[in-house]
Amino acid sequence: MRITPPYGYRDLTPLLKTHRVVPAANRTLPAFALATNALPVTMAEIPVAGHYYPIVFSAGSAPNLFNPVAILGMSGAENLFVKDGNWAAGAYVPAYVRRYPFCMTRVTMDDVSQEQRIVCVEADQLREDGEALFDMTGQPLPVWTETDQLLQEFEADLDRTAEMCSILADYKLLEPFTMQANFKVGGSFSLDGMFRVDEKRIELLSAGELKNLIKKGILGRIYQHLGSLTNFNRLTDLKGLALLASTPAPVAGAAAETVPDSTPA
Repeated sequence: MRITPPYGYRDLTPLLKTHRVVPAANRTLPAFALATNALPVTMAEIPVAGHYYPIVFSAGSAPNLFNPVAILGMSGAENLFVKDGNWAAGAYVPAYVRRYPFCMTRVTMDDVSQEQRIVCVEADQLREDGEALFDMTGQPLPVWTETDQLLQEFEADLDRTAEMCSILADYKLLEPFTMQANFKVGGSFSLDGMFRVDEKRIELLSAGELKNLIKKGILGRIYQHLGSLTNFNRLTDLKGLALLASTPAPVAGAAAETVPDSTPA
């Protein structure tokens, strides 16, 4: 059996009812959440995540394959919403992080990828004296019931998210764009490889295509995604503060001189 870990996971093992894990109260944020400037979000998360982060689309490994992501920093290994190992108080934590150290993934048996996903856990989070997830009779304890619901909902929404992105690509609604910001302290930063919905192209859709977007709840997500792009201003503010904090002598006016560049790449 071969398990291919999702991004950020390292050594997965299938979850057993006898497993005990590090209690939730003692867990730290996973390493991948501390040093990344983007994390996947699902279709269901866009309304709430879009209040805090710019939600954009990244290109996948295959043509016309896209994924929504929350932008968290201005450089590849930077999460401006994490400080001293903790997520910023009050800010939304993506489900991709909240499900850790568990996940659901497909396994390969005899070189054949299995259709059904199985629940796995990071091996280094297992402890003999850890927290039990099931009782002595094999029935789930409340702590696992809640986690299992999160995993099941996350996986179901991954399928809906994939459908949404496929439709956006089929309707040719996505366009590439870059974001640039110049700081008086720390120089210039830019982000590329991002895609957004071109609102003008919505007007060119047929009545049937527009009806499909409405029926599947995609049209609302489009405008929530577009509205979230104003959070690039918050991102540049946070970057400016981070640059000031890392500068030996205080320098006035380290905020970004320019707002995100919205011109297509």
